[in-house]
Amino acid sequence: MSVYFLSDLHLGAPYFPDSREAERRAVAFLDSIKEEADAVYLLGDVLDYWYEYRYVVPRGFVRFFGKLAELTDSGVKVTWLIGNHDIWIFDYIPSELGVKVVDGSLTADIYGKRIYMAHGDGVGHLPAGFRFIRSVFRNKICQKLFAGIHPRWTVPFAYSWSRHSREEGEERGLPDERILEGLKNFVREYHRNHPDIDIFMFGHVHILCREEVEKGCEMIVLGEWLKTFSYAKMDESGLILAKWV
Repeated sequence: MSVYFLSDLHLGAPYFPDSREAERRAVAFLDSIKEEADAVYLLGDVLDYWYEYRYVVPRGFVRFFGKLAELTDSGVKVTWLIGNHDIWIFDYIPSELGVKVVDGSLTADIYGKRIYMAHGDGVGHLPAGFRFIRSVFRNKICQKLFAGIHPRWTVPFAYSWSRHSREEGEERGLPDERILEGLKNFVREYHRNHPDIDIFMFGHVHILCREEVEKGCEMIVLGEWLKTFSYAKMDESGLILAKWV
């Protein structure tokens, strides 16, 4: 049996040439591993936007959600760590799909290795503007106010913001290397106080990376599913990074 890790699928993103095909690709991957997977960890930004209302389900992702439900029904443990795009997961996905949702970080012992997992947006040095936006998005009062606005306004606005942020980032050059260095600094500092951690695993940066940051301590960044389609697989023989075709 094997354990799989992937992040940053950004399903539903407006900059996909074919959003439905992107979803089918993710479903096909999950279908290909269902017989050997013991657990699947999704490290955030699985959806490009999701706001969960109390009595209605947002449109889309039917195939993907159905595959997650099939996995959990068959005994595969699926854990979803919230990212900065899919912040607003509340009750529907855990209760209907059987997925364990974690807001923050998670430490797990897997095949003899102690692994620290997080999406990566909330660790290390964060710019003041990003910290402010992050605090607003996670504020309960702001969430209730946002829920009062009709989805006909909020959904197009969210996708427009996502498209604009990506296009603006591509024009300026995304500061991925700087974010990556911030993650390394976090790993070094955290590992000093938690020397039992063998592997730190993140998403968020959209870079596929594996590096020994401290002696006996690796940092892994899982890449993305916009172009690279990368993931990590772990079993009794160890951990590998791979790309799915």
